[in-house]
Order: sequence, then structure tokens, then C-alpha cells
Amino acid sequence: MTDLGPVAWPPEPIRTERLVLREPGARDRAAFVELLASPQVHTYLGGPRPRDELERELPEAPGRWPGSFAVELDGTVIGRILLRRATEHRRPAAVGKADLGYLFLPRAWGFGYAAEACAAALDWFDGVLPGEPVVLTTQTANVSSMRLAAKLGFTEVERFHAWDAEQWLGLRPPVTPSA
Repeated sequence: MTDLGPVAWPPEPIRTERLVLREPGARDRAAFVELLASPQVHTYLGGPRPRDELERELPEAPGRWPGSFAVELDGTVIGRILLRRATEHRRPAAVGKADLGYLFLPRAWGFGYAAEACAAALDWFDGVLPGEPVVLTTQTANVSSMRLAAKLGFTEVERFHAWDAEQWLGLRPPVTPSA
């Protein structure tokens, strides 16, 4: 995965009804360690990374590249949104397309924050790179992620087996700019 290419970064913080999406910084490091070390967050992502390893390896200001957003609720980071170019992917249909990823802390699950944040990030993406499709991959066993993908307008391209589980590849068609 690589960055998105020539987009102005960082954008002004994106505000939704309840959330703020902004460029990650040093103040987010502890929350990112928590996200990456959480067994619940990584149930369908191959398992968590060891906390001590993350503490050693994660940069002081993690995830600072175009398309990487920290998601705040009332000033506290509850998640992360990633939009990156899928230059290498297990599925040919995804190669070269922007890939949406998201992680939210378990205490933020079930309130619609992921849908709200992902929709805002996709709106931003449509504004800076109009006419480009977006892909999303999730395990079919991750029912919540499958529901979110459908809600965001992703439709199934294919299912495949990887990482010892059935995976789902969805595509969100390009949004054509209105004249």
C-alpha cells in the first residue's frame, strides 16, 4: 500500500455531527498502540501485535501520510481511517485502486461512529480524487464490517481465501463530479 498521490495534505479537520477526522500526531500514539494491540479489534485481522513491540517500533507521530485520519469523539481518539493506494493486492481487481481501512476501539462499537467517519472520509476522497473507485476487503465472518461496507455503497466483486479465512472484496464505484 502507498499513499494516494498528489493530494493536499493535511486537510482542514473534517467535522461530522459527532466526530472530527484529522491528521494523526504524536498525541495519538497511545491510542494507536491500543488499537493495534487490541485482541478484539484484530479478531478478523490476523491477531493483535504485542504491545511492547508496538511501543518500541511505532513512530512518535504514527500514521502521518495522506489518507490517514485519527477519529476523535469529544477530543478523544476512538479510531483510525486509512485510505491508501493498493499498489500490491492479493486480488487483481483491487490493484491500483484506493483501499479503505478502519479500526475503532471496542468501547466505540455499536454507535454508528465507523459509518459516520468512513462516510466523511469517502466524501473527502471524492472531493480530492473525483472519479476514482475505492475497494474494501474484510473477512466474511466479520458481520459488522460486511454491514458497514454495504451501508457505504460497496458491492461484492469476489470472495477469496487468504489468511486462513474467507475474504470479501467490495468495490465502491467512482462518484462522478456534478457539473
